[in-house]
Amino acid sequence: MIASHLLAYYVTELQHDQVQNVDKYLYHMRLSEENLMDVSRRFRREMDKGLGRDTNLTASVKMLPTFVRSTPDGTESGDFLALDLGGTNFRILLVKVSGNGKQKVEMENQIYVIPETLMRGSGTELFDHITECLANFLEKMGIKEKKLPLGFTFSFPCRQTKLDESFLVSWTKGFRAGGVEGKDVVGLLRKAIKKRGDFDIDIVAVINDTVGTMMTCGFDDHHCEIGLIVGTGTNACYMEEMRNLEMVEGDEGRMCVNMEWGAFGDDGSLEDLRTDFDREIDAGSLNPGKQLFEKMISGMYMGELVRIILVKMAREGLVFQGHTTPDLLVTGHFKTSYVSDIESQKDKEGLVCAEQVLRGLGLDPSAEDCVAVQRVCEIVSTRAAHLCAATLAAVLRQIRDNKAAERLRTTIGVDGSVYKNHPQFARRLHKMVRLLVPDCDVRFLRSEDGSGKGAAMVTAVAHRLAEQHAERQRVLDALRLSREQLLEVKRRMEAEMKKGLARDTHDSATVKMLPTYVRSTPDGSERGDFLALDLGGTNFRVLLVRVRRSVEMHNKIYTIPQEMMQGTGEELFDHIVHCIGDFLEYMGMKGASLPLGFTFSFPCHQTRLDEGILLKWTKGFKATGCEGEDVAVLLKDAIHRVEEFDLDVVAVVNDTVGTMMTCGYEDQHCEVGLIVGTGTNACYMEEMRNVELVEGDEGLMCVNMEWGAFGDCGELDDFCTEFDRAVDECSANPGKQRFEKMISGMYLGEIVRNVLLDFTAKGLLFRGKLSERLKTRGIFETKFLSQIESDRLALRQVRSILQHLGLISSTCDDSILVKEVCTVVARRAAQLCGAGLAAVVDKIRNNRGLQELSITVGVDGTLYKLHPHFSTVLKETLRDLAPQCKVTLVQSEDGSGKGAALITAVACRLKEGKK
Repeated sequence: MIASHLLAYYVTELQHDQVQNVDKYLYHMRLSEENLMDVSRRFRREMDKGLGRDTNLTASVKMLPTFVRSTPDGTESGDFLALDLGGTNFRILLVKVSGNGKQKVEMENQIYVIPETLMRGSGTELFDHITECLANFLEKMGIKEKKLPLGFTFSFPCRQTKLDESFLVSWTKGFRAGGVEGKDVVGLLRKAIKKRGDFDIDIVAVINDTVGTMMTCGFDDHHCEIGLIVGTGTNACYMEEMRNLEMVEGDEGRMCVNMEWGAFGDDGSLEDLRTDFDREIDAGSLNPGKQLFEKMISGMYMGELVRIILVKMAREGLVFQGHTTPDLLVTGHFKTSYVSDIESQKDKEGLVCAEQVLRGLGLDPSAEDCVAVQRVCEIVSTRAAHLCAATLAAVLRQIRDNKAAERLRTTIGVDGSVYKNHPQFARRLHKMVRLLVPDCDVRFLRSEDGSGKGAAMVTAVAHRLAEQHAERQRVLDALRLSREQLLEVKRRMEAEMKKGLARDTHDSATVKMLPTYVRSTPDGSERGDFLALDLGGTNFRVLLVRVRRSVEMHNKIYTIPQEMMQGTGEELFDHIVHCIGDFLEYMGMKGASLPLGFTFSFPCHQTRLDEGILLKWTKGFKATGCEGEDVAVLLKDAIHRVEEFDLDVVAVVNDTVGTMMTCGYEDQHCEVGLIVGTGTNACYMEEMRNVELVEGDEGLMCVNMEWGAFGDCGELDDFCTEFDRAVDECSANPGKQRFEKMISGMYLGEIVRNVLLDFTAKGLLFRGKLSERLKTRGIFETKFLSQIESDRLALRQVRSILQHLGLISSTCDDSILVKEVCTVVARRAAQLCGAGLAAVVDKIRNNRGLQELSITVGVDGTLYKLHPHFSTVLKETLRDLAPQCKVTLVQSEDGSGKGAALITAVACRLKEGKK
């Protein structure tokens, strides 16, 4: 009993010693965690080089664009064909994909042989043979009459320029068919199919097997965004942000990048980690100096690397008592499958296998030799797994950084004989990845048939995207306006303006063209101190505006308590006058008598400049005794009741006119005012002879168009979409302000929200899943349009807005689509605004009988000022629709305050002029 224990102990010690001897001998092949972190950093640098336009040429890791723009989302369905050509046999597959949450894939396939004569004959004969096999397969399946989409896995070096265009760089694997290198293989296949003429196929995509691996796993796990192959060769692909892919135009969304990482190190960047064994493998290969990383990892070289090490160890007397055999000296005689078998951990099975393999090579191994060989295999395969983990860690960090995520959750689809068949490779790879990137939660998912099923999945995704794109564009086309449509909007606006100005048609006009009694814009000679009062909500302002050569302003904001908003008119105006008194005291002007301009932003009827009869309170005001009364008189009466100061109420104005006057002080060509903010309106200087509601034909008068109501009698019905109608029906004033509802900030976000709801209901967005928050009216604020369309914002920030709206699982593709909807809605608003403005400036030009008009438009409003593209589109539309008008748009500052004072200043100047 003791003897057997001693023997076991002795054998264990011997094994331990032998393992230590091998470890010392192969010291340089055992990489520390620090070494691997360094490899990961080097690889990340190579990735960056490969992605850059200027550095791609010299990069060893080429980062090739695949033009695959999306992974499966589980809604793919239909019948697809796949053609898998990568050797002397090729396969044709019929893949039936069931979506709707079932995610079921059924496959039928047939293998066809390519005779050697065709492999080395002409390209035409080769592709004719492939199409003949396709015809045979379609006939067998009974689908020859159908036109099905096809994915083409073409496993030869190619330069891809589109998803369905790929140029063969050079044949490999014994193929020499003439007239194919440098040609588009999809084009050659299409030509051969057309020549036959007895069936038709829609070739949608050409891919490689790494991409197919990612897509196959992506159908089962929507987090899958990396594909990895570790088999005869090795490669990886992943979904990269378009903004980082400088080799392809466009910076929105993502594209799968085929890394071709086997060439990592071809530029010498791994030289310090390569051993003499690696150099010997490379020297004896078909492509010396190429694919150096692949030669340290993949199945094609792993067995050979073990053989070279064993030969060297034998020659140094470390194994086999210093003997070698002819079989051991033959390249390729130690297969990679032996490495897998020898590393088996089951009951000494690996050591038994080692003995069998070595005896098969003519050797007579001892137990220690078998232990040594097993250890060599472990070191070689562990280094391969760890190097693979180091480069994967770089890919994971890139994706995490792209998403600006503190923690990344992702899935890697994996295929290849080494990964699948080696008993320890996968476990070692997984463990090291988790050590190197502890802030990434990684799932490894084994792929089944990436080159066949994968090609069908790429095709299914491309087919889904094409169908969804067509449906989305059909919907969005209703919101896109052609030049002819915009010219028609301009023509109808001109007709409504004419109706609004004429006495006989004014009542039926939607564009009311209200006289403001402002008879002149500033000429620069205005001087003096003026008060302005700006009342349009729960806060109001009192301003002192000093007009010299420049304009100096002082103002104070006051609150109107709720009880005064809903009390009596006397109480409200007494409070306003009390605040004016406080302001004058604050400015050291107690008892002063100054001219005052009153910006009163409520619906009024004017018959004089200093009169405004309140038609109706809005914005929560309900003070009694005011509706139907002149607000200027109500203000004067309150001033007289206080008897502390006297003010001359010279003008009652609205903010659109104030905007024009503010800009008019700086630019005397300014004769148009435009507001595009929460609401929209315009005003301009009209010839008195055309303003039939006011006596007199001489000179000019500013007309407040109230153009927001354009369309209230159906003038815009043929341009309104279902989304406009939904917004109108749910508004506080259905059927009113139709033009404003297509343009202004109060409504654009709501139009976008309705489009997003429609897309989601049709399964075109957010995978058909609605968030409760998105159902809430007004939740999609118009400021989101400005933020989403900002060129500075990456799509991940668009996504953060969507997450704020409860759309937690929104994808990059969702973000792109939401941005497109925002762009289309905002662009239409700017174009409609431009068409309306074109009608105004052309009217002024025609009034004056000019061939060309130079004019300035003063503009205010949050939408115009804050939206990144609104002003640009408006200007483009204006130039296009009113080519004979040279229009300058100037942003106004404080039209409701400074503008009111300037109207007062102009009125005072005109009064002085009459004296």
